Amino acid sequence: MLMVLTVVFEGVKEALKKFLRHEKYEEAVNEFIKDLQKELIKSDVNLKLVSEISNNIKQRAFNEKPPPGVSRRNWFITIVYEELLKLLGGDQKPSIKPPRKPWIILLVGLQGSGKTTTAAKLAYYYKLEGYKVGLIAADTYRPAAYDQLKQLGEKIGVPVYGDPIEKDAVAIAKKGVEYFVQKGFEIIIIDTAGRHHREESLLEEMKEIRNAVNPDEIMLVVDASIGQQAYNIAKKFHEATPIGSIVISKLDGTAKGGGALSAVAVTGARIKFIGTGEKIEDIESFKPQRFISRILGLGDIESLVESVKRAQLEFTEEDAKQLLEGKLNMRLIYKQLISLQKLGPLRKVLQMLPGFELKIPMEIDSKELEKKMHKWIAVINSMTYEELDNPEIIDRSRMKRISYGAGVSIEEVRELLKQYEAVKKILKTLRRKDIMKKLGVKLPESIEEIEK
Repeated sequence: MLMVLTVVFEGVKEALKKFLRHEKYEEAVNEFIKDLQKELIKSDVNLKLVSEISNNIKQRAFNEKPPPGVSRRNWFITIVYEELLKLLGGDQKPSIKPPRKPWIILLVGLQGSGKTTTAAKLAYYYKLEGYKVGLIAADTYRPAAYDQLKQLGEKIGVPVYGDPIEKDAVAIAKKGVEYFVQKGFEIIIIDTAGRHHREESLLEEMKEIRNAVNPDEIMLVVDASIGQQAYNIAKKFHEATPIGSIVISKLDGTAKGGGALSAVAVTGARIKFIGTGEKIEDIESFKPQRFISRILGLGDIESLVESVKRAQLEFTEEDAKQLLEGKLNMRLIYKQLISLQKLGPLRKVLQMLPGFELKIPMEIDSKELEKKMHKWIAVINSMTYEELDNPEIIDRSRMKRISYGAGVSIEEVRELLKQYEAVKKILKTLRRKDIMKKLGVKLPESIEEIEK
């Protein structure tokens, strides 16, 4: 269960709560940074990484301006979320499905990291996904390594190739791959001997196995409790054979796991799987977004981050083209509202429009319009993807759901839809270039002109 991972940053949740209670933003940021550093160091994250991540958060918190409509506090939470996510390799979940078949995985790691058990867990995981999986016992150093993998393979119904008499691990790996490829197996997992990062002969053997079988993926198994050593170990392994992905083993119990995060950072690889217990089924794919949400203790943080990203949307040349062609949807309306907000107070914006004062009564309340814009943005944020692209499908039932999610009345949702229909009619009238020219409207040649 991913919940066990929260021990990695024990206390970060409380630090964030303290930040949200603080009245002064600058002081709150500085205090949070100190608390974050303590928790990361306590969790065995490499000191260099602690310094890097805290500096990034601090610089962004003080130097970057939040998008329009986003409070500084929500913006700060988003920054923390994004920087912690970077520590885990980014917001893209590693692909679990192999892009081609057969797919050869070479497992590497220190002795005692749980490689053999992890090999069986991976085989079991992929078997349940519908793949034909084969295991290769290429650990010729540890007594009974072949027997252990053989027993695990029999338990999960996965064949194991190996030779307890053969002492050449490279030969076993090569023959095993050839055997399973000929039999039409789709995923082949090679279990290798545990290596100490100072044992150059074993690292050399690892390189020889890589050269002999040309694996599609080299997977580093890291014990969650390894601590600060993980940084140097991962670096050494990566220099010997570039690491493609990481499995964190033994995340059950009280393992803090910060060292494993250091391993991610130094190799540039991503955590792909986590082992959460001793049973063969105790393995799952790693979801960084969910992990960070748990760390921060905010169940809906992904929605918050998504709303901030929406507020950063830029009105593009393609959007302008769609508007000129009369193709309108709520995504474009949303970008228009955000663009207006970025220009500043609405009255100043209106005053910049040529002839505006002649067409609109002067008693217009710009503050009321700004309030409406904020509500309309909330309404659009509550729409589904289908509703954003086809607002015409929004009936009373959908209006009720949207209004509840946005915290506005159904009438305010209906008002936005009426405005949408009105703009749509105007665009239909003006979409032909010759008509627009007759009206004296100069069509923009590029997005730069639109922005001007």
